Amino acid sequence: MRSGVGPVKVSGTLSTVQMTLSSKRISPGQALPYLLLTLTIIPILAGYAWVLVATFSQRTNGLLPRDAQGNLGGLTLQNWQFLAEPDVWKATLNSFGIAMSMVIGVGAISALAAYALSRMNFPGRKGFLGMTMVLHAFRPEMLLIAIFQVLLFIGGIPLIGNFFGFNTVGGVALVMVTLDLPLGIWLMKGFFDNLSWDMERAALIDGASRFRVWWEILLPQIRPGLAALSIFMFIQGWNAYLIPFTFTIGSKVANLPVYINRFSGDTSLVSWNFVAAIGLFQLIPVLIFFIFTQEALLNIYGGGSKGGS
Repeated sequence: MRSGVGPVKVSGTLSTVQMTLSSKRISPGQALPYLLLTLTIIPILAGYAWVLVATFSQRTNGLLPRDAQGNLGGLTLQNWQFLAEPDVWKATLNSFGIAMSMVIGVGAISALAAYALSRMNFPGRKGFLGMTMVLHAFRPEMLLIAIFQVLLFIGGIPLIGNFFGFNTVGGVALVMVTLDLPLGIWLMKGFFDNLSWDMERAALIDGASRFRVWWEILLPQIRPGLAALSIFMFIQGWNAYLIPFTFTIGSKVANLPVYINRFSGDTSLVSWNFVAAIGLFQLIPVLIFFIFTQEALLNIYGGGSKGGS
């Protein structure tokens, strides 16, 4: 009896495995997108690999490190000696201050303004929306002279001018927050437009204030939007060059891109291994910030239903 039962179980198991394997076979049509994706990402990964190897090499030819004579080997840390200079850390701190000012300033103001534009009806609402779109269409290069005059005026105000005037990190952050507010408002308004009115109306009927509804009910639902805006603003502020270069003088208020530009003015003298090292150093904070915000970015709100106003 036992010998008869055993083969039946084995046969059933084998048939189940065969059916599972056959069901997981990928057709040529399904494999084509993966093949194209692999072919696309290989050059990108190769480029990052080259940068990583170059930071520890005296010379780089392909993906292998070489010494000064071009022979294989020659790993060195001389390209990272800039980390011992105080000015690079001052520039890094300035870049971080500008980036975080954009994350907090644009995020907070955009979330408040977008809520009002999306959920309230008031005179001038459509005109304000149109004005923000027009303002976003202006390139910063067209406003440099006007911004310079504004910063000079702010610089003449006691106390405030010391933090937000010309040749200050606060002044650069103020300009960049102002220039990116229209984009932030429009982006956040789209998230508020897609939220349900049910919980908001119930909370207002129960006596909750508008601010409490915004803070406790709506704001948690647009966390993916806030995360996306924060990542974009951090990258904008961290990599900013035109505004800091135009409205700052001296190493004390220079940010990291302006600091890097000093070493790459003459391309015939610059060490590209050093440029690779300092470029990788500039990339690390962006990756760290993305790691901390990616969870909120992926948690898309799925509850409720869109309602009308």
